[in-house]
Amino acid sequence: MGAIFRVAACALALLLPAAAVAGESLAIVVGDQTALRPAPRDSAKPHALLSQGEALEIRGERMDYLQVYDHRLERGGFVATKQVRRVTLDAAGAPELLSVVRFLRDTSGQEALGIAYAAAYLQAAPAESIRGTDGAEALDALGTFADRLARRASSGGATSKAAQAALSGHFEVAMQYGIVYTTFERDGRMAICYDGDAFRRVLDLGRGDSAQRARAALALTRLECSTGDLKPTERRVADEARAQLLDAIDVKGLPPYLGNRVHMRRAAVWTSLAYLRTRRGEPAQAAAARALDELGRVSKEELTDDDKRMYADAAMRVNASRWASLPGAAPGVAKSGDRPRLVSAPGHAGETCVFLVSAKRDVANPLAKRCTYGIVWEASATMNREGNALAVAVQHTEAWREMWVFRKAGAEWSVRILPPAATAPGVGYAEFAGWIPGGKQMLVAREASGEGRYKRSYELLRVDTLATIGTAADPALLPAFQRWQDPAWKQASVSLR
Repeated sequence: MGAIFRVAACALALLLPAAAVAGESLAIVVGDQTALRPAPRDSAKPHALLSQGEALEIRGERMDYLQVYDHRLERGGFVATKQVRRVTLDAAGAPELLSVVRFLRDTSGQEALGIAYAAAYLQAAPAESIRGTDGAEALDALGTFADRLARRASSGGATSKAAQAALSGHFEVAMQYGIVYTTFERDGRMAICYDGDAFRRVLDLGRGDSAQRARAALALTRLECSTGDLKPTERRVADEARAQLLDAIDVKGLPPYLGNRVHMRRAAVWTSLAYLRTRRGEPAQAAAARALDELGRVSKEELTDDDKRMYADAAMRVNASRWASLPGAAPGVAKSGDRPRLVSAPGHAGETCVFLVSAKRDVANPLAKRCTYGIVWEASATMNREGNALAVAVQHTEAWREMWVFRKAGAEWSVRILPPAATAPGVGYAEFAGWIPGGKQMLVAREASGEGRYKRSYELLRVDTLATIGTAADPALLPAFQRWQDPAWKQASVSLR
């Protein structure tokens, strides 16, 4: 049981050695900017301001003040009795502590206070209770408080100096109880992530209900909280561990909205595995098909407002790697006749070179050539009826796929690249959706999220410059899509979800 206490109770014992003995009481600060005064009077100038959740050792009482000692600040003083709550660290008081944890669990802005009460419960409750369902509930709540505090900080909602000071104080309190946070940079912004120790212990206990286990698995598999500088082999190991963790969750017994979140997370993880397996030259069809299946299991009617963005993110990831779900790698351009076709060959280490060849122009003297460190999906290659343009999908990361357009002008061929968006690579795709007769225009679907922006569009482009002629948020609003969209694209794309 000592390992479980590492999350909170041991930290509490180290900070408050005198109050850690069963039966002793301590004071928990319930509000921010609580004054720690040198004397039991409102007129006494504070020598420290405390945040909610601070745990104080009670050493006496004078009038309507408690004489306390703050082990974090290593300073004693007086706090008004109305600004703190006394808690007793014994088995008899544990149920009351857990009741407060339940009350605070879904109260935004009270995370530091919730962490303090969860820590107090883990210290007071007997070992058999912590091994059971009550312990799983307390650890689930502790993880929820810690994770929600990290999300609050990452959202950038604290804009005023007072709000930022309060948030900083809450983090200091959380770390006082042994909560560990890690910082990552995402899209030019700092993301703060909880290390998930309490959630791991929920799963290790094996006593939590299906919803608690699902919340733990989701918290431990957040893609935005993964280290971005992992090597491909390390990333694959991490993704396989995520997939195993998520597959252990029984979705049938979950509320529909929570089941949706598990399906979306599985889809994102399996599409990453499909990409990584393809990069290593290993079979990836099963992983890509699994990602498509998991996305298809999402009930869009049960998506919350917050989950709609997550659904769009999962869909973009799945669509970026959907070509891996095809059996084999049959080329999408016919090899018969004198029509140009694509041929790929290894370039420098890790590089793939694409050659546009014909019956008279082989790899040694191609019509056009371009090399990339991404994955060239040859099966996606499609040529227009006039034979003067060819489009192919090229995927650079597990979540970013662009479109290359080979175009003939006179006797020469050139290559232009259409990214999902004019931003740094994030999550998104740009894909061929149809050719317009005449050889001058084409249809494209694009969707991307990055640098704080999200957009999905259906576009009519010029083949020679890839300049946009018309665009709409819904293909039904663009007449060219109604008439000339490619049937194969319409059937297979995740864009039309």
